Amino acid sequence: MTYLIIDDERIAHEIIKGYCDKMPNMQLIKHCYDALEALEYLREQSVDLIFLDINMPKLKGFEFLKTLTTPPKVIVTTAYQEYALEGYTLNVVDYLLKPFSFERFITAIQKVKIENISAKTEAKKTEDNTESIFIYSDKKHIQINSNTILYIEAAGNYVKLVTTTKTHLIREKISEILKKLPTDKFMQVHKSYAVSKQHISIVEGNRIKIEDYSIPIGKSYKEKVKQLLL
Repeated sequence: MTYLIIDDERIAHEIIKGYCDKMPNMQLIKHCYDALEALEYLREQSVDLIFLDINMPKLKGFEFLKTLTTPPKVIVTTAYQEYALEGYTLNVVDYLLKPFSFERFITAIQKVKIENISAKTEAKKTEDNTESIFIYSDKKHIQINSNTILYIEAAGNYVKLVTTTKTHLIREKISEILKKLPTDKFMQVHKSYAVSKQHISIVEGNRIKIEDYSIPIGKSYKEKVKQLLL
């Protein structure tokens, strides 16, 4: 976990770094002695966690926090208890009142880790939800994992959806099928064909090779395929 210390007192930096050094996988990125210095750094770089003092010259801690569009996790370290409520409205993970013990510091770090795990779990759920689609074929609704789809082919009033194990015939337009699939994983390469990017093995001339299948590349889609290769 990379972290930044923002505090105008050197002793505060020493205490926080000393505590972090006792814990595994904590990497100090920068000491900042005022919020403007941190703001300049964060314009170009990112960190996982900020230890933030509130009462600093030039720019107060919470005013600094309000300027960040996508702030990292924040643990407030301050001698002023009365600002705790405002801190939590800004999604501060924890509020350490100076002087704080190592045990209390560990509790704050654990809260950050729990929030990180929860965020990853939610992201994984969202990803999983977009990996499967339902199609209607052979008079039944079938759930298909999008990762198993090799390519899609328009065939008259139907669409052939070819997976790693089976070919499904669907009475639907190819454009409607593509709307159901993750846009970052599938690409239309011909007016009648769309392919799974992850299953492409060879691109040669005007053809795409996916397993034993050869997919044509339409003239108007060549630039899109070229961008994929770049």
